[in-house]
Amino acid sequence: MTKTWLITGTSTGFGRALATLLAQKADVRLVATARHPEQLDYLTPMDHGQILRLPLDVTQPDQIKSVLKTVHNRWGTIDVLVNNAGIGYFGTFEESDLSAVQQMFAVNVWGLIHLTRAVLPEMRQQHVGTIVNFSSIGGLYSFPTLSYYHATKYAVEGMSESLEKEVRDLGIKVMLIEPSGFRTDWAGRSSQKTLPTHPDYQPLASFIQDNAQGAHHEAGDPQAAAQIIYDQVTHHQAELPLRLPLGEFAVKTALQKVQAEAVAFKANYELSASADRPLD
Repeated sequence: MTKTWLITGTSTGFGRALATLLAQKADVRLVATARHPEQLDYLTPMDHGQILRLPLDVTQPDQIKSVLKTVHNRWGTIDVLVNNAGIGYFGTFEESDLSAVQQMFAVNVWGLIHLTRAVLPEMRQQHVGTIVNFSSIGGLYSFPTLSYYHATKYAVEGMSESLEKEVRDLGIKVMLIEPSGFRTDWAGRSSQKTLPTHPDYQPLASFIQDNAQGAHHEAGDPQAAAQIIYDQVTHHQAELPLRLPLGEFAVKTALQKVQAEAVAFKANYELSASADRPLD
């Protein structure tokens, strides 16, 4: 059955890789969006033709309404929403530029919220739909100089987990994508950077610089990730995981974090439980 996919942030990275793949699928009607739609020229007329290339800045509610109206007039419903649009930010907690941080929250968190809330009513009405939210291994594990980026992704994780519990009996699936390092230029031009100026934080400057210099040399392959996402949504709906780490580093780090926390929680079990007192 042909499904309509709406993807945000398709000019680069994961969004571009996924849009490129879906443009070749006869069972997909593709809505590829980006802040600058002229950057979507890679979706050529030689593709299968069921493609809309639309401008969308997810921080602008009026643009969200316009995109959904266009899609409804053309194809009626949205079956798969992929919240991929996102930006990064490197900087110490103390010295980060909070205006840049607020813009990151506007894109990574509030943009995702507004678009998802706009799409959910029709998914509920049709009793079917899939929401794919891009998080990061940074939604599970934190590194220095990324505190505010992690805050956005931890927010996406928490919201998505709660949303999944609210809509699981309504025929709607939710899946979090948690990549590690991929060749998407995220650590390069897709993230802002504020190098430390205080001497106490100087050792952290190399962490930021090394990440920027390592852009395009990461282990992760965006095309492989796109294929996995398509296959999961299309062929494994019944077993769709809530959390899907992508990349060996991501899944190893996730397992190490969960295992270490389980040990710590068990070690403090009696202390934690002692905070309860029976009511008189």
